[in-house]
Amino acid sequence: MNDTISIESELKKSYLEYSLSVIIGRAIPDVRDGLKPVHRRILFAMHDLGNYHNRSYKKSARVVGDVIGKYHPHGDSAVYDALVRMAQEFSMRDTLVDGQGNFGSIDGDAAAAMRYTEVRMARLCSEFLGDIEKQTVDFRPNYDNTMQEPTVLPTKVPNLLLNGTTGIAVGMATNIPPHNLSELIDGCVHLLDNPGCTVEDMMAFVKGPDFPTGGLVYGGQGLYDAYTTGRGSIKIRGVVEIEETGRGKKEAIVIREIPYALNKSTLVEKIAALVHEKKIDGVADLRDESDRRGIRIVLDLKRGAIADIIINALYKYTPLETSFGINMMAVVGKRPMLLNLKSVLDYFLDHRREVVIRRTKFDLDKCEKRVHILEGLRIALDNIDEVVKLIRASKSPDEAKEALMARFSLSEIQAKAILDMRLQKLTGLEHDKLLEELAELLKKIEYFTSILNNEDVLKSVIRDELKEIKENYSTPRRSELLTANPDAIDIEDLIPDEETVVTLSQRGYIKRTPLSNYTAQRRGGKGISGVQTGDGDFIHTFMLTTNHQHLVLFTNLGKMFKIKAHQVPEGSRYAKGGHVANLLPLDKDECITTALSLREFDDDRFFLFLTKKGMIKRSSIGLYGNCRSTGIRAVNLRDGDELMMVREIEPDVDCILVTRDGSAIRFNINDARPLGRTTAGVKGVALRGDDEVVACVVTGDPERDQLLTVSAGGFGKRTGIDQYRQQSRGGKGILNMRLTNKTGKVVGARMVNESDDVILLTSANKIIRMSVSEVSQTRGRATQGVRLVRMDANNSVIGFELVMEGEEELKDVVS
Repeated sequence: MNDTISIESELKKSYLEYSLSVIIGRAIPDVRDGLKPVHRRILFAMHDLGNYHNRSYKKSARVVGDVIGKYHPHGDSAVYDALVRMAQEFSMRDTLVDGQGNFGSIDGDAAAAMRYTEVRMARLCSEFLGDIEKQTVDFRPNYDNTMQEPTVLPTKVPNLLLNGTTGIAVGMATNIPPHNLSELIDGCVHLLDNPGCTVEDMMAFVKGPDFPTGGLVYGGQGLYDAYTTGRGSIKIRGVVEIEETGRGKKEAIVIREIPYALNKSTLVEKIAALVHEKKIDGVADLRDESDRRGIRIVLDLKRGAIADIIINALYKYTPLETSFGINMMAVVGKRPMLLNLKSVLDYFLDHRREVVIRRTKFDLDKCEKRVHILEGLRIALDNIDEVVKLIRASKSPDEAKEALMARFSLSEIQAKAILDMRLQKLTGLEHDKLLEELAELLKKIEYFTSILNNEDVLKSVIRDELKEIKENYSTPRRSELLTANPDAIDIEDLIPDEETVVTLSQRGYIKRTPLSNYTAQRRGGKGISGVQTGDGDFIHTFMLTTNHQHLVLFTNLGKMFKIKAHQVPEGSRYAKGGHVANLLPLDKDECITTALSLREFDDDRFFLFLTKKGMIKRSSIGLYGNCRSTGIRAVNLRDGDELMMVREIEPDVDCILVTRDGSAIRFNINDARPLGRTTAGVKGVALRGDDEVVACVVTGDPERDQLLTVSAGGFGKRTGIDQYRQQSRGGKGILNMRLTNKTGKVVGARMVNESDDVILLTSANKIIRMSVSEVSQTRGRATQGVRLVRMDANNSVIGFELVMEGEEELKDVVS
């Protein structure tokens, strides 16, 4: 005898059996009663115990013990967890268990031990087990073949959709949201009367999920897909209100409802973390005031904060808005199937037909048996004297039974009933009652027969029972259903497009400040106090922009990030700002080298990239419009090189590259043909020694034909653009500014005219604003210029910006 078996075939067979056991016997509910085996066994065990809604509570431990001892050979904690969930009002749309004691909370608190809590069936649960004693469902042996358990409950309630379910099996899962009982009953009645209706017709009655925790449900195409195909996704939002706090003009945001299955304490912790990280700004205080009357999470706002912006941030960054993936998988005839809305209710109605038919047959059989006995008793009463004489003449009950059967053509059951009849039945009153009962039973038999023989009567019974369920148990909808997809509040509609100054420090601290915080001063002044940076830090980017513009941020490693200016945390003129790492996912050794301001990413406009080693690249700005939140590669860098700066440039113009050591080279930008986004570029200037490029300016504006060059020592000069001859790209250039120890190295250059204002920033965090006309224009290039700002020892100018002619409203700024 060969006992060798293939391990492959054995593993396939064993795993298939295990998978089927998990799918059918644990994770996926039956489409008919919407219950998994553990829930069905819990309810049947409570039925066995007589643990009904109108009787006293019983210890949860007793119910759990009966379940695992009689029907469910698994751990008691698993059974108790299932029992607890059926009693939680925030988990079940309509609870099936009435619990007394601590059954957990929406904050994630665990229920008390089963020895402390008590349970009984909820009132609705009686509709799950009604008529179960009338052979309405099949029974099967329990795990040890000592008892019988139902394979399904004869429920009158479409529970699969009413309370929903979630489960993960082997290779499949189910996730069905809860619904409103009234809508489900209306849908069932419509389907019963119109079996050929479409899913779209059903959606006029079953409008969408109805969660026990309320919230706003956004259906739209996702809900349509779920109801028509069985799979789809919807969005759930918590409900928030704006309240006046009564203290001046301050407001408070109150969260009254949260998405289904969301842990409230987790939500509060997430909001607190975002407030601490400044991702949600404008919140003065956060507290949870929830009690037995409902959820109430309060966010007190700072004076002047815009509530709609903070609400939008809550939806964007916290689980206050979540997606619910619908997967309507259920067991149909011992097979898992993906079902649509109509098929789920179709299978439920088929189950109801079967239950009603089996119940009717049971009642019909019982009535017919009783009529059979009553007809025998009527014969006996009609011939009572002869019956009594016959019985008295018999020597034994068996002989009397045989005599009655032979004399009156009775069955054995009828003869036995006559012998068991009490003497009081011989009275006239009892005789009348017998005839009345017989007539009533004959009417019932006629009715039961009509149910079995007439489909319309059967439908009428099912319809009446469904309507009775709706009348007795339906409750108003809790979730508000909205068909349109949720749109984020357009923050830019709420934030004025005001001019602002964005500063970025060498160590990465960024902030924006209204331009009105700075004042115009005379040349040679000491300036006003600026940004308070930490020791060893200084401002290296100082930029005028508006709140609605894009900030395009380039890093030394050649990556690009894109944010809106209003996303930069606002701070006073003295504030340090927030670190840019809170806004962007930077690597360990990555820092921002250039920040530009843009309205649009046009294909006919170009970026000019400059690296530390003098490489340049011209690329269409349109290539950079689609920027991921994690950034994109802006330029490829060679080993040892870093991206120093990026400038916007138009086609067919001259550009001048200015170096730190006082050189400059002018060439037409067409010498550098447009390249792709991730290319490395070409040589722009040949550098001497450790020289670096510090500025790139473009010519061609007839209103601005002078080059303003500023040095670290606070010196500056204006030179006519005609002093810079055009050369070929890649040369060493010509002298731009004569440098000394007093002037220091060149920090930057811009094209200007006499009507512009210049704002300079020093390493001592001093800011001074002055008119360009106060800077002397030199006749030649090789000059050191004039003093623009008086520098203290060890301090230097580290950057400057312009306020252009025509921006009249910027001329009158005050501190």
